[in-house]
Amino acid sequence: MAPQHDDTTALLPGPRVSRAVVVVAAGSGTRLGIGDAKAFVPVAGERMLTRAVRTVFTLAEPTFVVVVAPTARLDECRALVAAVAGPAAALTSVVAGGADRHASVQAGLDALPDGIEWVGVHDAARCLTPAAQFAAVFERAETTGDGVVPALPVTDTVKRVEGDLVVETVDRSALVGVQTPQVFPLRALRDAYAAAQRSETDDAGVFRAAGGVVRTVPGHADAFKITTRWDLARAEAIVADSALPTVRIGLGVDVHAFDDASPCRVGLLDFPGQPGLSGHSDGDAVAHAVCDALLSAGGLGDIGGRFGTSDPRYAGASGDVFVRGAVELLAAAGLVPTSVTVQVIGNRPRIGARRTEMQDALAAVVGAPVAVSGTTTDGLGLTGRGEGLAAIATAVVRPA
Repeated sequence: MAPQHDDTTALLPGPRVSRAVVVVAAGSGTRLGIGDAKAFVPVAGERMLTRAVRTVFTLAEPTFVVVVAPTARLDECRALVAAVAGPAAALTSVVAGGADRHASVQAGLDALPDGIEWVGVHDAARCLTPAAQFAAVFERAETTGDGVVPALPVTDTVKRVEGDLVVETVDRSALVGVQTPQVFPLRALRDAYAAAQRSETDDAGVFRAAGGVVRTVPGHADAFKITTRWDLARAEAIVADSALPTVRIGLGVDVHAFDDASPCRVGLLDFPGQPGLSGHSDGDAVAHAVCDALLSAGGLGDIGGRFGTSDPRYAGASGDVFVRGAVELLAAAGLVPTSVTVQVIGNRPRIGARRTEMQDALAAVVGAPVAVSGTTTDGLGLTGRGEGLAAIATAVVRPA
């Protein structure tokens, strides 16, 4: 008989809690060979069980969580689960596992409170299973009223063998590899376990043996079960790869000739007494290069395509208009700048004494640090001959 619990409606404000996940974490991990219960082995510095339980708490639908743990580690497991659940700790329970997986799942099912209608059984060793897989399995089960398992097509050629002798090739078109969580109507799964004559390799086997219907939804490659040290290394590589920041880098180049009739504005600063730069706008080659670098990093074209000379709004516009416009276009694309570097190439104006001021002016518009440096071309080319000014900028942007 299942233990009596208060209705889960009282545990958290909001709608009734009708879903639950039983996380099976009582395995010894013999094949992994680490010398610890498998669910407590870390993956990239964090235990499998922690990762598996946390995923459940990212679901939009409130879900009761029962963890089936080794008897000797119940207190440790309770502390771990409470830390992950935080303010939702009342929606958790930790119970001791049984002699085998079948008995452990039964223990988890018995610990579920009243009000639960749908239960997913999940292996803690599939700790990288994405939350979307949990949601998809629950939604399909609730829609059909049947058991549902995530499954991936079998891609390898499959042979039936006797000893080391290949007997025949098996048609793989009707074969799938199943994962967890496997979701069922709770009452029907409890009845199936109570009536089971023998252990099955998964919960779907128990459910079908009792006459239940089991359907599939697409699984996910990351939901593999960590069984061997190679699996563990693979999981750690996946975690490390996903932790890398997703950044995009862009390049911008601009050149303007000097024009004695124009005021000199470079890097959003005025340089009185210096010849200005010719152009449809203020000719600020530094600001224009920064704009192009930002647009390039976002895959958003270039300054000419976005703020062309045919548009009268930009006649005589200052450089900050273009930089700000590029930042706004990035924001619309879900991107933000993280850093910009720009090198000013020319004999004049000399920017050394005003480098910090220029960096601050540009950073205020970009919304990220800007590094400015200057150089000459030793008398070579238009900048070396004093005919104009060039600027090269790089920008790094990331998802917002």
